[in-house]
Amino acid sequence: MIARICSVLAAIVKLVKNTHRHPANQALHFIGAPFYAVGLAMIVMHIAGMQANLVAGIAMWVSAVAMFVAGHKIEGNVMTMTPVLVFRLLSRKAASYFLAKRIHFLRA
Repeated sequence: MIARICSVLAAIVKLVKNTHRHPANQALHFIGAPFYAVGLAMIVMHIAGMQANLVAGIAMWVSAVAMFVAGHKIEGNVMTMTPVLVFRLLSRKAASYFLAKRIHFLRA
């Protein structure tokens, strides 16, 4: 199980390295990542009932996503953004895992 998790994490790191080569994309991600994290935290805090400005959190999060998309647009790989690739990777791994379990179940 741990080996499977490590292989998935290694694949995710490889995906990130391969889709963030252009310096402008790296700069936009470097600037956008804190906005993304703080904006998401503000949204979650507001939902949890804490004192946080929901509009500011959404604005920060959306601006960060816009920076990420712009960076990938500059790099020319919008359809290979990390969330898309991670979703594809995990859905493929999950599909193969459940298919193997189902085949094993049918043989038993």
